[in-house]
Amino acid sequence: MNRVLGIELRRSAAIGSALILLVTGVAVLFFANQSAFTTGWMQLAMTQRLYLAVLWPLALAAGAWQARREHRSNVAELFASTPRPRAHRTVPTLGAMAVAVVAGYLAMALVGGAWIAGTARYLPAAVFVVAAVGCLALVAAVWLGLALGRLLPSPVTAPALGIAGLGLLLIIPGATRPRGWLALVFSPIYEMNLPGAYATVPGRASAAQAVWLAALAVAAVLLFASGGWRPRVAAILPVVLGASLAITAMPRQNRLVIDAVDPVARELVCARDEPRVCVSRVHSGLLSEVTPPAREGLAVLAKLPQGPTRVHEDTTTYLPTVYPPWQEDVVLLTVEAGSDAHLGDRDAVLAQVVAGAFASPPDCDHFAGPAERLAAAYLLIGREPVAAGPYDPAIIAEAVELWRALRQLPESEVTARLVALRRAALACTVEDGIMSTGTR
Repeated sequence: MNRVLGIELRRSAAIGSALILLVTGVAVLFFANQSAFTTGWMQLAMTQRLYLAVLWPLALAAGAWQARREHRSNVAELFASTPRPRAHRTVPTLGAMAVAVVAGYLAMALVGGAWIAGTARYLPAAVFVVAAVGCLALVAAVWLGLALGRLLPSPVTAPALGIAGLGLLLIIPGATRPRGWLALVFSPIYEMNLPGAYATVPGRASAAQAVWLAALAVAAVLLFASGGWRPRVAAILPVVLGASLAITAMPRQNRLVIDAVDPVARELVCARDEPRVCVSRVHSGLLSEVTPPAREGLAVLAKLPQGPTRVHEDTTTYLPTVYPPWQEDVVLLTVEAGSDAHLGDRDAVLAQVVAGAFASPPDCDHFAGPAERLAAAYLLIGREPVAAGPYDPAIIAEAVELWRALRQLPESEVTARLVALRRAALACTVEDGIMSTGTR
């Protein structure tokens, strides 16, 4: 059997299909939005699932192209005259095409994994589940392509199925509104876009998707291997049964994946030495890059009376909204991986840490604006504000103007204003103009 499978791999469209999936997958992985997967392994797995929007139609078309082989060679009658049942003859083809699409998908994952391996340290079990569902989706697609290609052995079947497959994936979300959870059952790409640092996919969602895709794959096998109308009609049964079980298993919650947060990924991992610098577990591979500029920022903040003495990553999530515990002696720092899987903006860490001393609790109504915080930070650092972190040019320009005005004041007056700003920020009593040269 292994020898037959090997021959089928070499002589069929399997190797070409695997290469097409690999090249296309790597291209979209690195050129569509590279920073979407560089945070960690879960982000890579979910980004791959999103790009099934391209790979799934390709697998469907590859199956249909392979199914025309007997028709192109005019050997259908010859094979039909042999005593070997058609179901037996289809096994090598099914196996070869399944191996091909899975190999292409996993090779794409290996390329992405090699890019992030140096900094991605957190590998939850859910990553393998999400990847397995992606492989199952491609197997179902290529087998469905084989079945439809056999039923419609036309040169236009493969490209038509590719276009139809893409259209189907794009239509499913709109067709199931307002029941977003229903789209999650039938679409392997739904809610997989732009995963956050603490994103995950609930196990029940993956289980429901796996049930549906397995049912679709079984139905495709029945269609491809059948020799009469009765088995083809019977192929409807696994589709109906699989859809029913998947709908039953899927939680009735819209935005199920978008709102899912992995609490372990949010846990803090800290550097050993003092002063204490901590990042989330998913960013633990960036700790060595964050620590030096963060500690430099804490050294600058030592100029403030009772200034912050620790730096923690800001693990705030907005879907759902969850804030880290507020502590006056802790500066919250936003940590993001760049397109190279390393710290996104190394030069901005110092400014963000110092500016973080003038932040307010999340439930404050009266807090310092970004320009005031940035100007205050650079007064302590001792140089003019520059573009840093998330600040846009208008805020930078406002901060520079305020910084230059405050530099004209005596040093004692500047220190007093900085202390007043921090106290007001912590007490949620910041008033407009608190840092201007005309008021105090």
